Amino acid sequence: MSSYGRWVDRRTVHQYNNSSDGEVMTRVPSSKTNGSASRAASPAKPPAASHAHSHAGRDETCGPDEHARRARTANLSEEQLERAAAIFRAAGDVSRLKLLSRLCDGEWCVTELAEAAGVGLSTVSQQLRLLRAERIVARRRAGKHIFYSLADAHVIDLIQSAIEHAGEPHHAHDKGHEAHDSHDD
Repeated sequence: MSSYGRWVDRRTVHQYNNSSDGEVMTRVPSSKTNGSASRAASPAKPPAASHAHSHAGRDETCGPDEHARRARTANLSEEQLERAAAIFRAAGDVSRLKLLSRLCDGEWCVTELAEAAGVGLSTVSQQLRLLRAERIVARRRAGKHIFYSLADAHVIDLIQSAIEHAGEPHHAHDKGHEAHDSHDD
């Protein structure tokens, strides 16, 4: 059997290699039975050569109480996920993101947005039409002027958070992962 994964028993541990250094990770399978309940459990020891970290005397599995936060994910519908993906696709273009960033400061006229971007009115109108179709921006007509703003506080937070996150130094993210990863050992 491969050292990359094997089921030992429905109540024991699934082992898999999930790292470049050969560390063998473990996880408890779901409580659904697969007809192997009568099988005797055999110890699941990783091959010595591929186990990079010693966990002597430490339970490597996690309990159900450690994953209570995941229940929220199950409540997401496919429609919600598709809509969220469409929002990211629409906002994922640099020129549209620039428009959205400007709109974080408040309402802008289409003419102002075109001048600030240094592009034609038709180009900005087309970008805004796409953003409006995804309900990212809202528009308001005042006489011959059309004003755009971000649709709601969620969009404002999303755009501002993305831009702030992108401006953080890369090493700050590495330190966060190293601190998080050290708790997983």
